[in-house]
Amino acid sequence: MAGDKTQQIVTIDGPSGGGKSTVSRALAAKLHFTYLDTGAMYRAVAFCCQQKGVDPADDIRLGALLATFRLELLPPDPGEDDVRVLINGQEVGSQLRTPEMGMLASRVSALPLVRQALTRLQREIGANGRIVAEGRDTGTVVFPGAAWKFFLDASPEVRARRRAIQLRSKGEQVDEQQLLSQIIQRDRNDRERSIAPLKAAAEALTIDSTGLSAEEVVGLMCDRILATPC
Repeated sequence: MAGDKTQQIVTIDGPSGGGKSTVSRALAAKLHFTYLDTGAMYRAVAFCCQQKGVDPADDIRLGALLATFRLELLPPDPGEDDVRVLINGQEVGSQLRTPEMGMLASRVSALPLVRQALTRLQREIGANGRIVAEGRDTGTVVFPGAAWKFFLDASPEVRARRRAIQLRSKGEQVDEQQLLSQIIQRDRNDRERSIAPLKAAAEALTIDSTGLSAEEVVGLMCDRILATPC
């Protein structure tokens, strides 16, 4: 799969809070493609480690956890945005979407055992093409042969503000300054890790969404896709 020259796949990479999820869902719907939320997959592993008391640094226990780890991604419930995540047959809800779980997901995503397991699963999901894959390394590592690649960015301050609005809309209390600090730290962790660091693929179109709406970003992506048919 990784060696294929061109796949009918869109990859959208970028840092946390850049609007990837909103844009990816909208673009997938517009193209009639399947939306693949790779970030939810890493959050699911992080959640499983936390629930089972597994230290991600313990390769033996982590390997045992991954050996029995079954993950399903289902479409969102009506009126909801986030994909539904089932871990070993049990649905996990909003616990996956907290900033703290995002930080833990960033930690486990740097581990070779986790990356190997989830990259393999992601490639299986994308084997037939026609997906929009969102994450940190979908264009550089998971689907290097994707036909269309994007890197979506925005200033840390804007990303923190957007995330705060999203969390407050769900009734959660948010310390925006703490959220900004977490985003900056997660950016550093994701960019500096030795395995599959966060970066734009060489051929990716980088879009700064700081002053753009989600609809405008989707429009720019559609223009690029129409201009370079697979």
